[in-house]
Amino acid sequence: MDFDLEELVNIEQTFYEEGYKDGFAHGRIHGLIEGRALGREKGFEMWEELGFYQGFAMMWKAIVEGQAGQDERTITHIRHLLELIAQFPRENPSATGGPSELDIPKLFRQIRSRYKLLCATLGVRPTLRALDGSSVSPDRAAVDSLGSSARESPQKPQGARKNVWAVQSPGESSASTELSF
Repeated sequence: MDFDLEELVNIEQTFYEEGYKDGFAHGRIHGLIEGRALGREKGFEMWEELGFYQGFAMMWKAIVEGQAGQDERTITHIRHLLELIAQFPRENPSATGGPSELDIPKLFRQIRSRYKLLCATLGVRPTLRALDGSSVSPDRAAVDSLGSSARESPQKPQGARKNVWAVQSPGESSASTELSF
């Protein structure tokens, strides 16, 4: 009965290395799946916002062009906003192979800034219509998210919608709000 004592001494390291290899391969597969799902979600959010900006600019372009006295500043801001949106890549630049010189977050900040500038020129409050139909101001979104937890009651979970109509239990009486026909 021959035992290789060197193998026995390093048994913990051997098990560690085998476990690391298995975990790395498993994590790589799940990381790719989760990364694709997250990329798809964030890409949809970005394009939803860009579509809003483009629609806003095209609508105001049609309105301004239809007016007799056209404001050059407004037309310039609309044109620049549409040009910035046209520069935004329509496909993933990193998937094409080579390194991309395009700074997407910087371009997105420029588009948002140009949108706010256009809104200021038009005298319109900058808003973004989210998917659920609520109105969110891009520059107030951070303030709203910080202050919302303090205003909401502790019973409401985060992300719960506010009730438009008060819901009462059948046993409660509400003589002042009840209507009878």
